[in-house]
Amino acid sequence: MQSRTSAPRTGRPRSAAADAAILAATRAALVELGWSKLTLGDVATRAGVAKTTLYRRWAGKNELVVDAVAALFDELELPDRGSLSADIEGVVLQFAAILARPEAKSGLMAVLAESTRDDALRERIRESVVDRQKRLVVEGRRRAQVRGELPPESDPSAAARTVDLIFDMVAGAVVHRTLVCAEPVTPTWVHDFTRVLLLGLSGAATSDT
Repeated sequence: MQSRTSAPRTGRPRSAAADAAILAATRAALVELGWSKLTLGDVATRAGVAKTTLYRRWAGKNELVVDAVAALFDELELPDRGSLSADIEGVVLQFAAILARPEAKSGLMAVLAESTRDDALRERIRESVVDRQKRLVVEGRRRAQVRGELPPESDPSAAARTVDLIFDMVAGAVVHRTLVCAEPVTPTWVHDFTRVLLLGLSGAATSDT
């Protein structure tokens, strides 16, 4: 089933508080009911809003759930711990902590499963979750270049490819460990993962020079 095009939003300005309540209610419903039983009517009741309020904001369940999941990952912040390795460890631990939350597990697994047969949903996930969180990689590399830990890249296309690769490596490793293997992301694992990642970055920087 293809996602419908989002309806135009008119009328009164959106309420941030109402949006937050709706997204929180969506995550709670996912944990309790699962994807198949979740309805916009149930979410509206939990959030204390009219069902029409949801339809003014989201075209359907797919879009609503993606935004509910994306809001969780928007909580991620890149800590400034003084070094690239420490910064990476800090953000990976945050990411793993979010994935350990039942609402994150339920929501992410549900939308990923649905996206295998819905191209529009897959694109929304990419735009709302993946592309938004690449900001962390961009900022981390910028800090490391200012500190002299990584060389600058003069080619924007090469820099964008590097950002994509780093994001894929970090997100892929943490999602696989937590959601596929159901293994804990411990500080020791994060330290070892960061060491391997930085060895790869060092090699890539050397080959580019």
